[in-house]
Amino acid sequence: MAGPVKHPADRVNVLGVGVDPLTVGDLQAEVGRLVRDRKRGLVLNANAHCLNLCYEDSKLRDFLNGAEIVFCDGAGVMLAARILGRRIPVRITYADWAWQLADFAEARNFSLYFLGARPGVAQAAARRLKQRYPALKMVGVHHGYFDRSENEAVVQKINAAAPDILLVGLGMPLQEYWLMENRHRLDAGVALTGGAVFDYVSGRLRRGPRLLVSGGFEWLARLLIDPRRLWRRYLVGNPLFFLRVVRQRLGVREKM
Repeated sequence: MAGPVKHPADRVNVLGVGVDPLTVGDLQAEVGRLVRDRKRGLVLNANAHCLNLCYEDSKLRDFLNGAEIVFCDGAGVMLAARILGRRIPVRITYADWAWQLADFAEARNFSLYFLGARPGVAQAAARRLKQRYPALKMVGVHHGYFDRSENEAVVQKINAAAPDILLVGLGMPLQEYWLMENRHRLDAGVALTGGAVFDYVSGRLRRGPRLLVSGGFEWLARLLIDPRRLWRRYLVGNPLFFLRVVRQRLGVREKM
């Protein structure tokens, strides 16, 4: 793999995971560099839920720390950086960045492959992006509801398309574990993790009120929209995340 976007000392250590303090421009410049250099890079997103998972799973934590780029995808991570005396300039969420990424890829003739979500959702996301960016080079789409017996066929389809950018939206931590197992066999320039990106871009999943979203409370909007699925992640996970961050700030040594 290529080296990280910044020297490791520049990364913000949040619960043992280094997060790169990037703007959207920084992130896209580094994605472009990885594509041009054909480095088969990993570009992973990190939010409070992800970092809670990494805290409890050393294999997952090591995977993120081995990625070329780990960018902030949550207001909680920005706040954690401030608690720890550091600064992350912006959160980069796929509900917004997917459109910017498509614009960026179209301008540079980078090809994209979408993997994830329920059957038909990633296709719908690709169609919406193509409507806005007609020259966008989409070379393949596959849903995320496949089992281990179908995995080899999925890998072969991706390799036949040989995309510059593979966007994997299988949800955390499934998407990270899938890349752990398959990245070395994938003929794709850069692999990105995107969680619910296709649900948002397709319009299947709506965002909350702008006041909540722009104020750093998108987690609350998501909880209100889907409380049955997300209550534990936010009502239990968020306080636990900040408790762990405060303990890190106070220098309490953890068994990790």
